[in-house]
Amino acid sequence: MTTAITLPAWTLRDRRLLPIVQGGMGVGISAHRLAGTVAALGALGTISSVDLRHHHPDLLARAGASRDRATLDQINLIALDREIRMALDLAGGRGAIAVNVMKAVAAHAAYVRQSCESGAHAIVMGAGLPLDLPDMTRDFPGVALIPILSDARGVSILLKKWLRKQRLPDAIVIEHPRYAGGHLGATRIEDIGDPRFDFKPVLEGIFHTLRELGIERERIPLIPAGGINSHEQVRELLAMGAAAVQIGTPFAVTIEGDADLEFKRVLAEARPDDIVTFMSVAGLPARAVLTPWLRNYLRREKALQSHAKADARRCVSGLSCLTVCGLRDGIAGAGQFCIDTRLAYALKGDVKKGLFFRGSESLPFGDAIRPVADLLDYLTSGGTAAACH
Repeated sequence: MTTAITLPAWTLRDRRLLPIVQGGMGVGISAHRLAGTVAALGALGTISSVDLRHHHPDLLARAGASRDRATLDQINLIALDREIRMALDLAGGRGAIAVNVMKAVAAHAAYVRQSCESGAHAIVMGAGLPLDLPDMTRDFPGVALIPILSDARGVSILLKKWLRKQRLPDAIVIEHPRYAGGHLGATRIEDIGDPRFDFKPVLEGIFHTLRELGIERERIPLIPAGGINSHEQVRELLAMGAAAVQIGTPFAVTIEGDADLEFKRVLAEARPDDIVTFMSVAGLPARAVLTPWLRNYLRREKALQSHAKADARRCVSGLSCLTVCGLRDGIAGAGQFCIDTRLAYALKGDVKKGLFFRGSESLPFGDAIRPVADLLDYLTSGGTAAACH
């Protein structure tokens, strides 16, 4: 770091961390290199657990053209184990390594167990209410649990449920659907701008809930996420009572980000009019760059939805990756494409075929691709004068 850090650290279990959390981004966008580098610099790095085989040629070769779900799930667990262990090695005992597991993924319980067995310090879970996360991690009491939610009501429901299990979250990520990339924490596109998701009322609502439940405010660190792209925003949110902030897209475009260089260029060069919100196959709103593939899909969306039908053979990847899939399950109001295939194309930088998830806001360094160290320096201290969001 080139400039003195001016923000307070926060504690996750017994680990003192910079107040910056790198968000989990799949498929393969945040793997061991990004997460391990973030942790090595003293922050919380996050691996996205979804389909990490794409970083391992031997596992891709082993998968071949197989459509056997058990085989593919096992290969992905091997990839997850490798990525966690490499990230821990790269971190060298500094910072912390988390694994993001989507509740909406069919194999989420297996991913959680593998993450714990492989030595991850924390499990981050969103894309659905993770009410049973304490049950899944009962054999691993040392692993921190961090649910992702978007409003105070959801936090209240989760806290009351977890209290009956005699467990509290070690932190909570509060993701704003108006700004975040990927799958969003709202059920309808028209809801993403609802003021109930704004950070100030959500933080105040959660603090009120904590008082009602007799939980000390400092017991559960709160981590806003979505649209945060400046040192000033970080300071403002910490002043509201947040312990840290979570940031995704600015980390995805760093030198150490695990995706192809062309992927980073697509995200970094996207302008506001290039970023759109649409219904994903999971039945949730999602935000991405308007690439040629997405433009063509949206042009055909209504026609595709009108022909939606439940048919397991429409699972292109063979993974049966989502518990609910608009394409496979014939849900007319959801997306009609294979999300795993499209995200895998994006990982490789294929603009013509890929789906490039991205947050809505400008990036700290414009279209420049800079090291993780520069981004952390800017966010924590306001240093690195080239920041130009």
